[in-house]
Amino acid sequence: MTGNGRLVLAGAPIGQAGDVSPRLREVLAGADVVAAEDTRRLRRLAADLGVEITGRVVSYYDQNEAARAQELVETLKEGRTVVVITDAGMPGVSDPGYRLTHLAIEAGVTVTALPGPSAVTTALAVSGLASDRFCFEGFPPRKTGDRARRLAGLAREERTMVFFEAPHRLADSLAAMAEAFGPDRPAAVCRELTKTYEEVRRGGLGELAEWAAGGVKGEITIVVAGYVAGAAEHDPAALVAEVDRRVAEGEQRKLAIADVAKDAGIPKRELYDLVHRRSTTP
Repeated sequence: MTGNGRLVLAGAPIGQAGDVSPRLREVLAGADVVAAEDTRRLRRLAADLGVEITGRVVSYYDQNEAARAQELVETLKEGRTVVVITDAGMPGVSDPGYRLTHLAIEAGVTVTALPGPSAVTTALAVSGLASDRFCFEGFPPRKTGDRARRLAGLAREERTMVFFEAPHRLADSLAAMAEAFGPDRPAAVCRELTKTYEEVRRGGLGELAEWAAGGVKGEITIVVAGYVAGAAEHDPAALVAEVDRRVAEGEQRKLAIADVAKDAGIPKRELYDLVHRRSTTP
């Protein structure tokens, strides 16, 4: 039997086992092979779900992905069902899965996905930033120079950007983003999404970098507002002065900020922060 297997990319919960669908229970119980990023975590998840995995369980992580993918394709070509599951989220999205998917498609194997929770879209939804157009940029490069170059290339990206980052590199990455995008660029740092200690910090990149310098733990997703054409051409002091002029003429400060920001083509929150910092600076 050739080419009749089925590859299922199974989305795993990002924090709460209760977020899984009944279909995940079904595919885990019925798969011929379950390829897991961490087999111990898979066993714990199965126990939490009350699922008995009767198929063969194999490891499938970054270091063995290339070799294991070839092995699994042969299993798929025999007509077997292979489920790929990572520690959290969707396989192939900053997690193992892409190589096997590519090879399976080339081999004429059916590839399908079992959708589940995603840190990318969850963070985007709770960030409060524009979500009509966005891009996922994965993990920023670890090396300082590589990271600076990558971010410089995104400085005029108009879509909202979503990044993953390790907690011990968060402060450096936020500082690099503040350097590349400007310290007042609105952003949100989402920590431990859906878990007991979930936290979302919103503010300018400079402010968030200062906060993160104190140390942050947990799984991190960063959401950064996109570039607004024309914003960089405006003098911040002139914008604040225009707000002051309107307020002096009797306009409410909130409405003045909204109107000036709209005319300048910058986010309202960005101008609000400029005005607020001016009023609190000695």
